[in-house]
Amino acid sequence: MPRAQRLRDAQKAKTHLEQGAIPEKVYFRIGEVSELAQTEPYVLRYWETEFPTLRPSKTPSGQRLYRRKDVQTVFEIKRLLYEEGFTIEGARKQLAGTARDAKTPEQKPLFSDASDVSGLRSVERELQSILTMLSRQNRVTRDKGGDQ
Repeated sequence: MPRAQRLRDAQKAKTHLEQGAIPEKVYFRIGEVSELAQTEPYVLRYWETEFPTLRPSKTPSGQRLYRRKDVQTVFEIKRLLYEEGFTIEGARKQLAGTARDAKTPEQKPLFSDASDVSGLRSVERELQSILTMLSRQNRVTRDKGGDQ
């Protein structure tokens, strides 16, 4: 990308940052994310090693490509560390809890009625019979192996 284009993109990013928005792009390079978050690229690379939720994809040449979700995660990590005063470990736990809460807003009951439980008991009996057959077969194989 020509230098002039990069400068224009950087200026747009600063303008968007001042307005509190992330530019409307699909992918961001590490330099762009660094400018948006006002952190150094090495900090972002370090955060990638410490936070499992921050995993930008890489091009075949190894350049990091951050998705919009990754950029939002960077802002959240920065807020937790610098504004809220969390440690790395505390911020990691906070992000993991947030992700878990978002994935499972409510857990459904394991069994909806008594028929489900009886079906599970049937499966349990079947598994017990298979286990019994396998243990008998194992004993027979062991006995044959000892005669030789």
